[in-house]
Amino acid sequence: MTLRLTWKRVIVTLVGLALAGLLFAWSGLMQISASSGHWAVTDWFLHWTMQNSVRTYSTFQTPAKVRDDTALVSAAGHFRQACQVCHGAPGHRPSPVMQSATPPAPDLAKVAGHYTDRELFWIVKHGVKFTGMPAWPTPERPDEIRRMVGFLRALPAMSPQRYEELTAPRPSSAPESAPPLARSLAACTGCHGSDGMGREQSDIPIIAGQKADHLYHTLRAYAAGSRQSGAMQVAAAALDEAQMRALADHFAALPGLRDVPLAATHPLLVGGDRRKQLPACASCHAPGRKAPYIAGQHAAYLTGRLEAWQGEETTIDAHKPQVPMPVIARRIPADQIAPLARALSQQQTAPKREPH
Repeated sequence: MTLRLTWKRVIVTLVGLALAGLLFAWSGLMQISASSGHWAVTDWFLHWTMQNSVRTYSTFQTPAKVRDDTALVSAAGHFRQACQVCHGAPGHRPSPVMQSATPPAPDLAKVAGHYTDRELFWIVKHGVKFTGMPAWPTPERPDEIRRMVGFLRALPAMSPQRYEELTAPRPSSAPESAPPLARSLAACTGCHGSDGMGREQSDIPIIAGQKADHLYHTLRAYAAGSRQSGAMQVAAAALDEAQMRALADHFAALPGLRDVPLAATHPLLVGGDRRKQLPACASCHAPGRKAPYIAGQHAAYLTGRLEAWQGEETTIDAHKPQVPMPVIARRIPADQIAPLARALSQQQTAPKREPH
């Protein structure tokens, strides 16, 4: 007997299979519990599909530079706050609760080597569906993602002692009688240092001596998501108003940045550039103005922020942030960013920095 294959029979068969699938889903017989796990073939297929997808998309959706090994403190601090509970860390086991997920979070010291730097960048930035791996809190900070890739590359050979050096809170002289401060200061000093000087890290600013109102409103902006930083948004989200105010007052009272006029050590500091519609730095960052103190700030930090505000060359200007500082930064000639940052950092002598 020969069965003729017609369009009508094909359509009826496909509709029947779809209805059978819907009936199975409606019945509730589909086992979706995490405790049941996956069949071996299902687990293999999902991982194989994920790896193929990551390889393909990372080829086209990653910038030219995807890794930074020079500043690991902030990446390690974020890992401790947000990632350690699932993945574990040197000297720290992952949470048994998180390991009961399907699939459980892998030991990154073992699996990071299976991926290229470009693939790690893509995974950290975009996350992975159906695994519990989230995307980076903000897509506008590729510099933070590059540092996380550098940290992941260092994990396999990292000792528990080295991990503690990178992440452990620094001793503080905060008074015991300040509960809002005592509860939250440890989360700050791991990266910023107990002296607020940034532990000599190129991506961590000096906050000692900074205006208290600026620090307070910055924390509020991070917590609300209106200021972009994966690491700081996570840290600030755990703070209440009293803790934010106490932290701002504490670091503002430390010796560090000062309210001093900018000297004319670079043409843009006090003169600006009318041809490029560049206002002078001193028009906003001057004694008595609302803008934060920048005289004496780390040169590497200032350079990094100005370069980040300029954005990727492959992104058109209309798609970049249109708030004042990114707009101003994009008008600064690329070859003048580092000299301008150095001129600002040399405006005053800052206290001795805490070693990292």
